[in-house]
Amino acid sequence: MKQEMLNIAQDKIIKLAKAKLKEPSSLTNFTGNEEADSLINDLSDHPHAFVLACIMDRQIKTEKAWLIPYELSKRLGFFDFERLSALSEGKIREAMNNPTPLHWLTDIMPKNFYKGIRRIESVYGGDASHIWSGKPSSSTIVRRFLEFDGVGLKIATMAANILFRDLRIPVRDKYSIDISTDTHIIRVFKRLGFVGENASNELIIYTAREIYPEYPGIIDPVLWEIGGKVCHPQKPMCNLCEMADCCEFALTRDKVQ
Repeated sequence: MKQEMLNIAQDKIIKLAKAKLKEPSSLTNFTGNEEADSLINDLSDHPHAFVLACIMDRQIKTEKAWLIPYELSKRLGFFDFERLSALSEGKIREAMNNPTPLHWLTDIMPKNFYKGIRRIESVYGGDASHIWSGKPSSSTIVRRFLEFDGVGLKIATMAANILFRDLRIPVRDKYSIDISTDTHIIRVFKRLGFVGENASNELIIYTAREIYPEYPGIIDPVLWEIGGKVCHPQKPMCNLCEMADCCEFALTRDKVQ
């Protein structure tokens, strides 16, 4: 009975994910600030803004990290790559930390930002869109992001997923776009019964690969949305969750109550 319910839950989450993927493209909301989001969505003239925002997404709230390119552009008065690439590491550190730090890692993140610019310049000819142009494989995009200082597998995978799913960049395949090990996503994944409570991030990633091998990360936005809106750590609102009828946590909770 448990396996049957698990199969139902997996089928349903994939169905919801596919429906979400078919939604019309729109300005992706990264920060809640329209001007900041416009900068990051501008892959034509400012593709480096997206890459540098990914590099900044470390040990702070995602929305705050993705605001950094925009906030820095206001402090500098520009954000075109030619002028950015002319800045020294010291100038970038000064701009990122004054009058207030844009990131609490006041030494590491300006250095990673600077090294990101240098890599875009030296490897991609000053055009960050070369990271994903030409319909590369998903593994190529992930690998290219991993080559930037400060970017781990979680961010590299997230970047590839956003590029395909939200920004509609064509890719050859989606096999290497894994599920993100975000707090919301992990919580919902476990409560649905896909893995046990003590499951490692690696087990979660490989279970998602088993559920939908051709594109494991397809379920990210559905899980994230459920985790953020109803499946709270405390006092989850199971009665409002579209997965409640096949969720191990919700069904067990109903029996207890």
